[in-house]
Amino acid sequence: MCPQLFGLSPVIRGKKPRTSGLTSIIDRGIPVSELRGLMENAGEYIDLCKFGWCTWLLMPERLVKSKIEVCEEFDVKVLPGGSSIEAAFIRGKAEEFLRFVKELGFTSIEISSGIANISIEEKLRLVRLAKDLDFCPVITEVGRKDPKEDLALPLNERIRLMKLELEAGADYVVVEARESGKGIGPYNAKGDVKESFVEAIVRDVPVEKIIWEAPLKSQQVWLIKRFGPNVNLGNVQVGDVIPLETLRLGLRGDTMLKFLLS
Repeated sequence: MCPQLFGLSPVIRGKKPRTSGLTSIIDRGIPVSELRGLMENAGEYIDLCKFGWCTWLLMPERLVKSKIEVCEEFDVKVLPGGSSIEAAFIRGKAEEFLRFVKELGFTSIEISSGIANISIEEKLRLVRLAKDLDFCPVITEVGRKDPKEDLALPLNERIRLMKLELEAGADYVVVEARESGKGIGPYNAKGDVKESFVEAIVRDVPVEKIIWEAPLKSQQVWLIKRFGPNVNLGNVQVGDVIPLETLRLGLRGDTMLKFLLS
């Protein structure tokens, strides 16, 4: 691999000659051909592919299965967006939904409560059920999608929920920031990182168990500089996978001096 030319030694994980930090992309409903092209070009740098929101429910089932098969071919875990399980919960079908998506072929799952009023007890029960159904990884998300509701969620309560969900068996917990990366969770209305917010979380929650939604380059740069190239990043746009990897490896101006000279 070319990175060796620069004295880099990416950790080898299976077929992925890259750093160990998770890169989770958001698929907004791209066709199978585009997904295959993405995987052929950058699949070795992708760990998770989230079929965002409920977009996959609007596609023919055969195409959803084809997309899942493409991800599996490139050793990428695939999961439905959290909005779909929340929609199922509102209709009283959460358990049925988990079994359905498992049968459909999804290998991972995200259990969120950003829209629906899911109690922590119910959310933990769904986490345990997902573990019993052998989803891996099981990912939860903490935060609300409405900016006013999210702002009203105290930071100490957010941390308490994250810890409870990890203790219940979640493999990772996502810090909600939405696909815009602005005005929610760790970012202000301009998309700048709220540093005190982030630092308070990592004092109590292991950073390796956190996936930071970071759709904006400035957010990715800040998090990589703060936590190193192996920080877990989510809501990465499909066109940003390789540019993000260059940030992780110090092959871009934003991180080059920090990593190549250290």
